[in-house]
Amino acid sequence: MAERSTAAVDVADNSGDKPLTAKADQSTADGVAQNPKRDTDSDEAQGGDGTGGDGTGDPGKQASPPELHSGHKLARRYRLEECVTRLDGFSSWRAVDEKLRRAVGVHILPADHARARSVLAAARSAALLGDPRFVQVLDAVEENDLVYVVHEWLPDATELTTLLSAGTLEPHDTYQMVSQLSSAMAAAHREGLAHLRLNPNAVLRTSSGQWRIRGLAVNAALRGITSDTPQRTDTESIGALLYAALTQRWPYESDAYGLSGLPKDIGLIAPDQVRAGVHRGLSELAMRALANDGATASRHESPCTTPEELVKAIGEMPRIRPPEPAFTAPPEYQRTTYQQGTYGRPAAHPGAAQPVQTPPPPLQSRTGKALKWAVSALLIAALGLGSWQLADALMDHGDKSDDTNNTQTTNGGGKGKKPASGKPIAIVGARDFDPFSSDGSEKPADVAKVYDNSTATYWQTDFYLSPDFGRLKSGVGVILDLGKVQQVGKVTTTFVGDTSVELRAASADTGTEPTSFDAFTKVAEGSGTTVGLKPGKPLKTRYVLVWLTKLPMQSDDGKWRGRLANVKVTS
Repeated sequence: MAERSTAAVDVADNSGDKPLTAKADQSTADGVAQNPKRDTDSDEAQGGDGTGGDGTGDPGKQASPPELHSGHKLARRYRLEECVTRLDGFSSWRAVDEKLRRAVGVHILPADHARARSVLAAARSAALLGDPRFVQVLDAVEENDLVYVVHEWLPDATELTTLLSAGTLEPHDTYQMVSQLSSAMAAAHREGLAHLRLNPNAVLRTSSGQWRIRGLAVNAALRGITSDTPQRTDTESIGALLYAALTQRWPYESDAYGLSGLPKDIGLIAPDQVRAGVHRGLSELAMRALANDGATASRHESPCTTPEELVKAIGEMPRIRPPEPAFTAPPEYQRTTYQQGTYGRPAAHPGAAQPVQTPPPPLQSRTGKALKWAVSALLIAALGLGSWQLADALMDHGDKSDDTNNTQTTNGGGKGKKPASGKPIAIVGARDFDPFSSDGSEKPADVAKVYDNSTATYWQTDFYLSPDFGRLKSGVGVILDLGKVQQVGKVTTTFVGDTSVELRAASADTGTEPTSFDAFTKVAEGSGTTVGLKPGKPLKTRYVLVWLTKLPMQSDDGKWRGRLANVKVTS
């Protein structure tokens, strides 16, 4: 399995099975896609990268790229916006999925292109991997004499090419990059998938600092690239990326990806000999990945020839911690004029005698005397009013004490009555509600588990790449049928993991179960594992919607998904 390279492609291409569709609709994973900048992957040599030519034979027999334009629609769904690449008989576009209202990327080539079959097979194999560290293939279709592959698009991600144009990466960022890329490629090779085009244009850093890889298997298939040693090829590519991140130089004689190559006739030299201040451990790791022929491995460490070996070597390194945040000393505390004792007068000189301030004369005029009498009258009135209110309060307290004693005597137990709790309302049916997806459903087989009075079973959502549903939708939920219009006082929900939830209700005049999200009005919200949702005003309805708006990461599978274990409705 380790050296299959395009084995998954060959099997899918030659087995005669019906085409597999990517599991994108089932997993609804989102949040990883291409950088909107032009894909400028060139065919510059990488110095013994083990890749072949384009594999198409005579260039004169190459199928011409389809004549498409901005605004053209594929499958009545994908509207082409901007062509970002056009070469070698295929074109790549930034497009809009009008059904899910999100940006996507699309590779398009004629159905009679020499590599159309292998591109379809590679895309379908990559889609089955479903690893969020890779830009996901969402669809792979052949129709109307065209073959097109739809993949995710991430506008807030930045290509490594752009990052390196500004300078080298900080050691902690470099460590995170090589660690995440190595583990991702190791997982891909375990499934028999290789990249073979892993370069700075294929590596993205998201706004959250995570590293993503685009074009798994597909980029190589588009260009007809194969390798007899795919693991070794991808490992050396990771070493080249690490070398470039440490030195801002491409580790071969040719310039590539906006980076200068190494001086001619000196061979491969360690990164810490190219640039001062390079982290020694990362420099040795780059040499072990690049010198995988075993000829010039740094020091006496063995070369790394597979991503798995590279992951193991990284695990043996001391962890590189992020830089300490810069601390700015607060400005010196300035005392206010009032605190310095100079408010309204000049500061006193040490040792100088302070003049005694003469108090102002009392009010001796006729106006002053009248003012004194008015103030005195007001004080007397205020005292009288306060005394009357205090006496009235004491009398009321005595009356209440008598009433309390009488109540306790009547009950005989010394305890007052507790208000009666709401009566339970039976749930006669439930349905999963996912109005913002393509098929409109989400795990319908398990929805009855939300009202089986057991927290050991649950209905769960599909998994997503972030707690906000991968920014695909505002939420999913379950519609509860109470059998008839009733007074609803409280809905108590129990989840597996902290979950944000809204309670929405249909109008009491609704005769049938609503099918649109706008038919439900939000009446309460909350978050936690057990959430009591109580409407702010009296509510009468037959249909209530438990609407999940933020998902927890589940500890058993490490994925963002909601799990609703139980729902109770009371009047």
